[in-house]
Amino acid sequence: MSEIGRTIWAGLVEAQPLDQVNLVLGLVGVALMIRRSLWAFPVGLVAVTVQGVLFFRTKFYADATQQVFFFAALAWGWWHWVRDRGAAAELPVTALSWRARGIIALAGLAMTAAWALALQRWTDAIMPWRDAFIAVFGIVAQWLQARKAIDNWPLWIVVNAVAIAAYWQAALAYTAFLYAIYLGLAVVGWRAWLRAKTGAVSPAKS
Repeated sequence: MSEIGRTIWAGLVEAQPLDQVNLVLGLVGVALMIRRSLWAFPVGLVAVTVQGVLFFRTKFYADATQQVFFFAALAWGWWHWVRDRGAAAELPVTALSWRARGIIALAGLAMTAAWALALQRWTDAIMPWRDAFIAVFGIVAQWLQARKAIDNWPLWIVVNAVAIAAYWQAALAYTAFLYAIYLGLAVVGWRAWLRAKTGAVSPAKS
């Protein structure tokens, strides 16, 4: 086994119980979201709570704060998916207009720059621009997912790709491996929601 393989295997088997629970909850939550199941929301709420605790324990306070935004988006998304579906079996998958995509991209980049410059000025962050980009566009992607906009999946692909490159550069093979899994799931999710949007699959079962 290569050194990279040994590092990944060690990360899987030597992780603390809470870390392993967090990984399982994250994977299950994404799988349920791909299926457009309402169960994705309670699982996701528990997952981001556990992730927030883990970040807080390791003093990654900005990342812990990000989980608060994720929690709020998931809670609102759960309410939105149930309330606004009306008499339909499920809330339909939507897509943003090109104008909305442009506005979101510009606003996200502006927020990324502001966050990164703040990290550079007031913290000793190693990768402030990477951290800011992942944080800002991760929140945007989570919000789009709560709105059931298919655009969340390509955005998650970009966010995860940036994370993979950053963690690989930092010699954190295990973390890069986990983000690679999430990237693959985002590709699957994009295809699955596209089929749902075009009516190629049956409505999701809650």
